[in-house]
Amino acid sequence: MPKLKEFCCTAWNWLDERLGIAPLVEHAKHKTVPQHKHSFWYYWGGLCLFFFIVQVLTGLMLMVYYRPGPDAYDSVRRITTEVQFGWLVRSMHSWSANLMVFAVMVHMFSVFFMKAYRRPREFGWWTGLGLLGAVMVFGFSGYLLPMDDLAFFATRVGLSVPEIMPGAKPIITAIARGGGDVGPNTVQRFFLLHVMLLPMIFSALLGIHLWLVQKHGNAVPQSEADKPEEARRSVPFFPNFMLRDVAVWLLMLNLLAMLAAFFPWKLGVPADPLAAAPAGIHPEWYFMSQFVVLKILGNWLPGVLGEYAGVGLFTAGMVLWGLIPLFDPETAGGKRGRQVTYFGLFVLVAQIVLTVLAYRLA
Repeated sequence: MPKLKEFCCTAWNWLDERLGIAPLVEHAKHKTVPQHKHSFWYYWGGLCLFFFIVQVLTGLMLMVYYRPGPDAYDSVRRITTEVQFGWLVRSMHSWSANLMVFAVMVHMFSVFFMKAYRRPREFGWWTGLGLLGAVMVFGFSGYLLPMDDLAFFATRVGLSVPEIMPGAKPIITAIARGGGDVGPNTVQRFFLLHVMLLPMIFSALLGIHLWLVQKHGNAVPQSEADKPEEARRSVPFFPNFMLRDVAVWLLMLNLLAMLAAFFPWKLGVPADPLAAAPAGIHPEWYFMSQFVVLKILGNWLPGVLGEYAGVGLFTAGMVLWGLIPLFDPETAGGKRGRQVTYFGLFVLVAQIVLTVLAYRLA
């Protein structure tokens, strides 16, 4: 045992001299996490990271057999029906993608209602919104890759929306579609976006976001912030909170495995550009609220005015959502703080109601 201890000390000193990891370990020893009745929401940030890790691991396994371009559908069919456990890996990849979007949205609203965007955490809010945007594009780009009928027509509809913007159609045609319609060139471009460009952007934003969380610590609700210092409770991050975080990850892994095993992700028939679109074609659930608004406004307003109004409404909403830290800074309170809270409740309820309405109208 003395020799083992001496060896560990020597190895530690060797690593610390070259990598300078002692300050990181010291920081981990003293890092604490606030403990209160809303601590449940702190786990959702870790869940976002967990589902991203699952996406990377399962995506790498799928890339071994996936072939973008004209053979996209056949390669996915082979993964699903011939490759050993290919159907399970594909199902886990698809389910974790949807669960990741859900976790990121829950995390965003929990940060919003805890007022964790206030000074000095503005950049944490903005990098988080950047990560949400990247996750949505991940979902949109990955949806086309199987190139079955639902993926083909949903992507065609999705790419037609930005075309209404002045000057956007040539850009969409040249860069996104690679031609006049969705086809093999589109699959290759989406594959490049999905497995190379987006992961680089996402990883950079994630690194900055995690660094900001470590720098500023976990925010607490106003009810906790108003308490005197001696009345606040906290737990050490390592090992207490870390072990709880790992336990939550294991629970989610079990849930993900059950969803993938008992509800395997289906593969439709091959896409046929000359065929009529399937009845009730619609995007994934996280785009349904925007989809139904465009549909309603398109029926109310003549021509392309409905689509213009819908795109303008979404753009204005995203800008307002991003500027929340400037409207409700650290010193804001009273009436302004309540207005921001009501605005967040309105957005949350509207998202839920519109998504349910979209599925009823689909």
